[in-house]
Amino acid sequence: MENHESTLATVREYYGRILKGSKDLKTSACCSTESFPPEHRAILDEIDSEILERFYGCGSPIPAAIEGCTVLDLGCGSGRDVYLASKLVGPDGLVIGIDMTDEQLSVARRHLESQTSRFGFKKPNVDFRHGYIEDLAACGIADNSIDLVISNCVINLSPDKEQVFREIFRVLKPGGELYFADVFADRRMPRGLGNDPLLYGECLGGALYLEDFRRLLRSLGCRDYRIVSQRPISLDNPEIAAKVGMIRFSSCTVRAFKLACLEDICEDYGQLAIYKGTIPGSPHSFTLDDHHTFFTGKPMPVCGNSSAMVQETRFARHFTVIGDRSVHHGAFPCGPAPTTASEAACAGASCC
Repeated sequence: MENHESTLATVREYYGRILKGSKDLKTSACCSTESFPPEHRAILDEIDSEILERFYGCGSPIPAAIEGCTVLDLGCGSGRDVYLASKLVGPDGLVIGIDMTDEQLSVARRHLESQTSRFGFKKPNVDFRHGYIEDLAACGIADNSIDLVISNCVINLSPDKEQVFREIFRVLKPGGELYFADVFADRRMPRGLGNDPLLYGECLGGALYLEDFRRLLRSLGCRDYRIVSQRPISLDNPEIAAKVGMIRFSSCTVRAFKLACLEDICEDYGQLAIYKGTIPGSPHSFTLDDHHTFFTGKPMPVCGNSSAMVQETRFARHFTVIGDRSVHHGAFPCGPAPTTASEAACAGASCC
């Protein structure tokens, strides 16, 4: 616990007092370079500049079809993704942002009234809470109460990642989704480097080894996850490159669902999934992950896991699935979840 407290204090100091804006970061690890969908870019234009300038993140972890959802943002910082999701969930939805850094929450809260007015809402649909992502119960988050958990380059900063993911799957509703962007490494971080304050603050020291992430999810009952996108992180800072230049880091956007029926490899039940073209902003196609793009009206063979992800979640009304699991045809022709880092890099996900 003492080491955990020391790590949390380091992170609070780095993001609360040392960094004054995204320009102060020493690497691109916590800087989002992903292109935003047009509808997201339009919303960003409505968000106050101070929120944007004080925000740190490595991706754009807000999925489609979230109108009316209850969303939880872990490590919300200055609130950029909270406000972005706020506009997308609409007045009937709710976005809860949790952060342990008072300075960041202060930025997020002082723009609440102006953002509510700018979005045309009669009352706020966001709630910022001070707390720790390892203890969501202390923040008042009940079991099975959240439709979607998002996080943007924050989980790597936690000294107890197993507890973070345990809490995530506790609060998610059945069929709910975890959708997050974070930094991953191609090997385990040497202990001394992992405790380096600069590396930790830059989202490198606490980066999860991809295989340990897979094992961790499996131990919590989540047998399949999907990588939506990934990009290599360039270590342009000479001081940092000298310390960890032997390690390859990537920024990945990952999705995982709370579904008890998922299997640890792709199984073939002869099922077909047909996208209806009804998700806002995606009239012609919908991308589930980096190797599943459904085109409107076109039947697509899917494994049992992929079928569940579009049939037993909030996406169900946007898909027609033909077939069930009554007849098994063997393994789906895509192989099991990656068992080495090199396989994971080639496959880009844990399924088909």
